[in-house]
Amino acid sequence: MHEFSFATSIVESLLDLANKQGASKVLGVHMRIGKLRALSTEQLSFSYGILAKGTILEGSKLTVEESAGSLRCTHCEYHGEFDPEGDLSFHFGIPPLICPQCGSGLSIEGGDECTITSVRMLLPTTMKESEPAAETSN
Repeated sequence: MHEFSFATSIVESLLDLANKQGASKVLGVHMRIGKLRALSTEQLSFSYGILAKGTILEGSKLTVEESAGSLRCTHCEYHGEFDPEGDLSFHFGIPPLICPQCGSGLSIEGGDECTITSVRMLLPTTMKESEPAAETSN
């Protein structure tokens, strides 16, 4: 269950960001996770909820957008998507990726990211009541 270690890193990063910004509460987090990361979004969300308890993240909404795997052949310029859905062996590593057109190896162009794309948080107000200007007399 590597989702818990990913969730731990995510929560630590969010708490660090919130602390630097002086946030009093994190309301929502949006992430993009590639399917080639082989992370269960349900397990990640569950782990996030457990780790967020008792912090300013508690009650925040975690939204995960999944992106497809994008592959390219450097030999014949084939470009296609790779969806590991249902392939249990994929959880133990990325299998050799072979071009369906020429048989050469494929390179990963996308779908392996795990990125926090936005965070909604309550920040302290920066507008302070200004002091009245001192009167001067000549």
